[in-house]
Amino acid sequence: MFFHNKRMQYFTKPEQPDAVYAKKIQELIGGPFGEMTVMMQYLFQGWNCRGPARYKDMLLDIGTEEIGHVEMLATMIAHLLDEAPLKMQEDGAKDPIVGAVMGGVNPRDVIAASMNPQHAIVSGLGATPNDSVGYPWNGRYIIASGNLLADFRSNLHAESQGRLQAVRMYEMSDDPGVKDTLSYMIARDTMHQNQWLAAIEDLESSGLETTPVPSSFPLELEKRDAAYQFWNLSDGEDSREGRWAKGPSMDGKGEFEYLANPQPLGPEPEPPIPDPRLHGTGKK
Repeated sequence: MFFHNKRMQYFTKPEQPDAVYAKKIQELIGGPFGEMTVMMQYLFQGWNCRGPARYKDMLLDIGTEEIGHVEMLATMIAHLLDEAPLKMQEDGAKDPIVGAVMGGVNPRDVIAASMNPQHAIVSGLGATPNDSVGYPWNGRYIIASGNLLADFRSNLHAESQGRLQAVRMYEMSDDPGVKDTLSYMIARDTMHQNQWLAAIEDLESSGLETTPVPSSFPLELEKRDAAYQFWNLSDGEDSREGRWAKGPSMDGKGEFEYLANPQPLGPEPEPPIPDPRLHGTGKK
């Protein structure tokens, strides 16, 4: 079961309403790397976890925390939209765009600097499960593969992108309340990045899963000659200087090889003749 505590994990009220900034905050709720994504990602990974109990428990702990983060941001948006002038909203959805076109201004610039119409029309000055441009949150954003090492790496990626966006939003605001709340959320993203790095280390040291993922696939079934080759496929050879181009491979199972002028290993493609019942165009 889930239990809701009426007190938020952390929150400082914005000092001033700001309907435009409220639209931007939507990205941290419903964007590809927003709190809804990591919330659902961690919960589904936890529900589907068949590994040791510590991993399942940890996933459900952090997934539940992310539910609270959605609540924090939704509450922030409600305060930022408080007393938003509806007349200005009506004008912002209509007259300024027409005026921009007549005056030679790009209407997209006007739309970007105006309030989100759905905050007034659809949600009654509340948050929505959408990103900053109104695109609905999508379940395809989440990763829950059943392979914990693959999933933990995806989680590290999500927290890295999420913290980056939260930091950018922090820089876009002068409101002390907004900055204080985001400062706390940024700190939690710091913890979560470290958490996933620790979880990856713990999982690999346990021997349950190692690189390359999935480690259960027999290496002799892959083309081992190609397993550690770096192909230089752009002008110049600056890439030769990277760690990926020489020395032992990161999984300790091979040696990196730099191919300065790699050659194709397959023939020219020769598509089969199309089925005449599909009326495609083929060769005579």
